Amino acid sequence: MTSIELSPALAARASAADTLWLVTGAAGFIGSNIVETLIRLGCRVRGLDNFATGFHANLDEVARAVGPAAWARMEVVEADIRDRDACTAAVAGAGIVLHQAALGSVPRSVDDPITSNEVNVGGFINMLDASRRAGARFVYAASSSTYGDEPSLPKIEQRIGRPLSPYAVTKAVNEIYAEVFARTYGYRATGLRYFNVFGARQSPNGAYAAVIPAWVQAMIADQPLLINGDGETSRDFTYVGNVVQANLLAALVDEPSSADVYNVATEARTSLNQLVELLREALAELGVRYLRAPDHGPERIGDVRHSLASVAKARERLGYAPTHDLKAGLAAAMPWYVAALSEKGL
Repeated sequence: MTSIELSPALAARASAADTLWLVTGAAGFIGSNIVETLIRLGCRVRGLDNFATGFHANLDEVARAVGPAAWARMEVVEADIRDRDACTAAVAGAGIVLHQAALGSVPRSVDDPITSNEVNVGGFINMLDASRRAGARFVYAASSSTYGDEPSLPKIEQRIGRPLSPYAVTKAVNEIYAEVFARTYGYRATGLRYFNVFGARQSPNGAYAAVIPAWVQAMIADQPLLINGDGETSRDFTYVGNVVQANLLAALVDEPSSADVYNVATEARTSLNQLVELLREALAELGVRYLRAPDHGPERIGDVRHSLASVAKARERLGYAPTHDLKAGLAAAMPWYVAALSEKGL
């Protein structure tokens, strides 16, 4: 079982919600953690994914974890959010939509801005409009990349800069569409600006892998680590359990504000150099020793230098309270990383 901790009050509210939950990107690492949590709470869930970046193995793992009886409350739909009719069909009968589907990664968007736009903008508006027409509540994955070149720390929701990558443009456009839909149709959608999420079922593979699973895989295999730049670039790394909590809170808030966005983070900044040492410590607790010094390469195009969030708005309006800081999140996630990367060869 993944380490997703919810307050008793939030768990009770989610369990009591007599509705069908639609999770897009359900086979991704964030989506599958949301799915598992909802199923464990007794909810009815429909998952939508085209399996381009999500994995059947993630859903298989959830099915094993919750057991056959609980898994019977899950419906899996294989379709693409770029298909408008598929979005309409997926939303039918759902009362809450948690939209996680997207093509992530700044480098991916630099390499292929067209596809990132088609999925993250075209697919987003397909889901937003289908949800509006169905009368479903809509919560979507926004991104800290929206802050762009805004230099001040911590990041607060109302102060953003210019985007630094095609990916950041797509996520900023999502927020603009949500605001326009609120003004035009009176339809309220809630955006959650995720800050560098990590946790179980996050793939370490491919050119666009997130830093934590990629580095853990290298450490387990005793391979070199590559840091882009001097290692003093910093991030507000956020455990996936905090993200699951935020999604449920935003979906169940009594009176959501029109087209609001919230930071989802832990209000702590960690440099890449510090992250290497924290990963060494977490792996050492499980008997994995890594002694190599990291290598350094050039900075990545489109990356911001520092990222640190204020979660005051989410705390005050949603009741968001992070359950895991980076160290606790690594302790919770590391057994999965070690088992998956050592035994399954992911």
